[in-house]
Amino acid sequence: MTFIKISEQPSLYDNLEKMSIHDLLVGINNEDKKVALAVEKAIPQIEKLVSQIVPRMEEGGRIFYIGAGTSGRLGVLDASEIPPTFGMPNTYVIGIIAGGDKALRNPVEKAEDDLEIGWKDLMEYGINEKDTLIGIAASGTTPYVVGALKIAREHGILTASISSNPDSPIAREAEIPIEMIVGPEFVTGSSRMKSGTGQKMILNMITTTTMIKLGRVKGNRMVNMQLSNAKLVDRGTRMLIEELGLEYDEANKLLLEHGSAKKAIDAYKEKH
Repeated sequence: MTFIKISEQPSLYDNLEKMSIHDLLVGINNEDKKVALAVEKAIPQIEKLVSQIVPRMEEGGRIFYIGAGTSGRLGVLDASEIPPTFGMPNTYVIGIIAGGDKALRNPVEKAEDDLEIGWKDLMEYGINEKDTLIGIAASGTTPYVVGALKIAREHGILTASISSNPDSPIAREAEIPIEMIVGPEFVTGSSRMKSGTGQKMILNMITTTTMIKLGRVKGNRMVNMQLSNAKLVDRGTRMLIEELGLEYDEANKLLLEHGSAKKAIDAYKEKH
């Protein structure tokens, strides 16, 4: 059976250069409305994945994202947001992109075309059976990702994939394939659009849900966030005011003394 890339089929819109700015924006927005519905259909697979990630991470396992181009950049982005948001070390969620950090800003020629380099990149982190590998590729065909998933699965590592085409090569290599079928892009083949938006949504869902289940959120607040700027210090101070009924200055002092809202709350409650 021939594998058809729905994500690279011709756009439902044509003569884009002749359209008004308003019509272009409305067209893009209309296509974007389809993304959340496509992600919704993938929730059972996302749930299956998170339910297996959580116990692995409780035993010291990590999440690895691997991808090329836009997909790789989105994996690195999600990984980079875990420490400031949830106060976790940057060793727990790791994003790997074909071509290395240079590829975050500039394309690296042929970096994604090798079936073996992805696994070599993962080996630098000592990936093992406690870890989870999530391959990201809108097309579902990126050799760098396909090869990494195949070898990782052979080594007993939990594998998942996120793609925008059904029955793709990366889905066949992954234990838990997540297929988000968003249809043709507004600009034909431009997977940075709907596919990229959907990937970002799914990555947010995976890590946010995992971190909540690991106890990194209290109520609905980021009590473990890093206090890396004045805005976050103020937010943390107000968390303490609401939770403990303190005056602003006292709450602020307590927060800075302990370094996180959670530690400050726990320490205060222990004394009182």
